[in-house]
Amino acid sequence: MREFQNNSTQKDKKKSKVSIGQAFKTIIWPRKNLVLIGLLLIVLSRLASLVLPMATKYLMDDVIAKKDFKMLQLLLISVAAAILIQSITSYLLTRILSVQAQFLISELRAQVQKKVLSLPISFFDNTKSGALVSRIMNDVEGVRNLIGTGLVQLVGGTITAIISLILLIRISPSMTLFVLVPVSIFGVIALKAFKFIRPIFRKRGVINSEVTGRLTETLAGVRVIKGFNAEEQENKIFEEGVDRLFQNVKKSLTTTALMTSSATFLLGIASTGIMGIGGYKIIIGELTIGDFLSFTLLLGFMIAPIVQMSNIGSQLTEALAGLDRTEELMNMTPEEEIQDRTIELKDIKGNIIFDNVSFAYQEEKNVIHNISFNAPSGTVTALVGSSGSGKSTIAGLSATFLNPKSGLITVDGNDISKVKLHSYRRNLGVVLQDEFLFEGTILQNIMFPKPNATEEQVQKAVNAAYVNEFTDRFEDGLNTLIGERGVKLSGGQRQRIAIARAILADPKIIILDEATSNLDTESEALIQKSLNQLMKGRTTFVIAHRLSTIKKADQILVIESGKIAERGTHEELISSEGRYFDLYTYQARI
Repeated sequence: MREFQNNSTQKDKKKSKVSIGQAFKTIIWPRKNLVLIGLLLIVLSRLASLVLPMATKYLMDDVIAKKDFKMLQLLLISVAAAILIQSITSYLLTRILSVQAQFLISELRAQVQKKVLSLPISFFDNTKSGALVSRIMNDVEGVRNLIGTGLVQLVGGTITAIISLILLIRISPSMTLFVLVPVSIFGVIALKAFKFIRPIFRKRGVINSEVTGRLTETLAGVRVIKGFNAEEQENKIFEEGVDRLFQNVKKSLTTTALMTSSATFLLGIASTGIMGIGGYKIIIGELTIGDFLSFTLLLGFMIAPIVQMSNIGSQLTEALAGLDRTEELMNMTPEEEIQDRTIELKDIKGNIIFDNVSFAYQEEKNVIHNISFNAPSGTVTALVGSSGSGKSTIAGLSATFLNPKSGLITVDGNDISKVKLHSYRRNLGVVLQDEFLFEGTILQNIMFPKPNATEEQVQKAVNAAYVNEFTDRFEDGLNTLIGERGVKLSGGQRQRIAIARAILADPKIIILDEATSNLDTESEALIQKSLNQLMKGRTTFVIAHRLSTIKKADQILVIESGKIAERGTHEELISSEGRYFDLYTYQARI
C-alpha cells in the first residue's frame, strides 16, 4: 500500500498542495468500508441525540399538561435508550476510527522514512537530520483528523445540522429564517479564515523542523559547545527558533479566536432574537411552550455542529498542510531512478576504471577534472594529496554516493551509472575517517552488515581487526553498550569496530577513507596487519594522510586541484622526486 504515488520529480513539484479530493482518493477511499461504518455510527449517534429535544415538547405539552404518567414512563425509556445508544456508538467510533488513524500514521511514517533513505547522498548533505526526523514523525500526525473521528464528526455534524434545520422549519419557518442570517455570515468568515490559516500551518511545519534540526545538532555536539563555552550562544539560537514557532502559533490562534468570537457574537444575536420572537409568538398563541423549548434545544443541536465544524475545519487544514510537506518528500526522485539503472550485477570481480571523469558539486565549479585511471581487481589504489584536492570525491564516485558530471566509470566493463545500486553496494565495504557507530553493543555494530552471521564469522572478524584486544578487558565483552555514536570508546577502538564490520561484510570493493587516522602508533600497527588481510583479493581505494601506511599499494595517485599530478608505486614516485617525494620526506621529518 502506498498513499502517495511518485508521479513527478523534485524539479517538477518543489511545492505540493494536497487537495481535499486527492486526500479523499489516496487516504479515505482505500478505507471506505471503515469510514462508512463510522458514518453509520455517527448518524445513529446524532439521531439518538435528537430524542431529548423532541421529547421535551411532549413532556411540556402532553405529559405535564395532561398529567399522563404512562407517556412519562415511555419518554423516560426512550431518552435512556437514546443515551445508551450514544455511549455505545461513541466507544465504537473511537475503537474503529481512532485506532485505524494511528495505524495509518505509523504506516505513513514507515513509507516516508523508506522514501527518505532512497534519496541520494546530496539530499542529506543539504538537509539537517533533525529536520528530517521532524518531517517523518510530525508531518503525518494530522492524518488522524482525516481518517479518525475528525472527518466523520464533520460529516456527522453536517447531518445533524440538516436534520435539526428541517425540524426547526417545521416548528417555525420565520424563526428559522431569522437564525440562518447570522449563521450564513459565520460560514463566510470561517471559509475565509481556513484559506488564510493553511499557509500558517504549512510554515509551522517548516519552522518546527528547523528548530528540531538545530536542537538535534546541539545535543549531538554538546562536547564542542561546552569545550568552547558556547552554551549561551546556543541558548540564544534556540530561543530565537522557539520564538518564531510561538509567533506562528500566535497567528493561527488569533485566526481561530476570530472565528470563535464571531460565532459567539452572531449566534448570541440569533439566540436573543429567538427569545424575543418566541416569547411574542407564545403570548399571541402561535407557539406552545413545548414547541419553544424544542426549538431552543434543536437550535443548539444545529449551531453546536457548526461551531464544532469550525474547529474540525482547522484540524483538517492543519492535516492537509502536513500532507503538503509529506508529499514534497514522496515526490522526490529516488537515487535509483535519477538515471536509468537496469544492470543487475551478480558475482563481480571488482575491476574499476575511471575514464575522463569530471565532477562538480556546483555548476561550473568542477572539483575533479578529467580523471582517468584503472583499478584492477584485487589491487590497492592509494589516493594522496592535500586537503580539498578531490580525494574523497573520487572515493565517493567509486562508492556510487556521487554521479560523475561527465566521463565514464565502469565496474567489470559495466557503466556504473546504469548499474542497480543495491547490486553494486552489496559488494561494497566502507571504513570512514569519522566512523559512525550506532547506539547499542559492540557486537550489534559489528554484525550490522550481516545480522545473520555465525558466531565463527563474527569471531574471525573480531580477531582480524584486533577488537578482542580491548573487549577482553570489558566486563561485558562484545555485549558492552557503547553509547550514542560510540562515545564511550576511544577513537582507535571505534575504528577497529568499523574495520571488523567491514571484514564481516566480506566485500569485493573496499574504500578506506583515512581509516587509520584516529589510531595511536600501537593501534595503527595492529590495524595495518588486519587491513592487509582485509585488502587481499579485493579492489581497495585508500585515502591516507599517513603515507607510511600505503607503501605497498599497487598504485598511488597524487591528486592536486582535482587532477592526477603523479601516479606510480611508492618506489617509482620517490625516485622521481616530485610532489609525492616532497610530501613523504616532509612527514618523515615530522
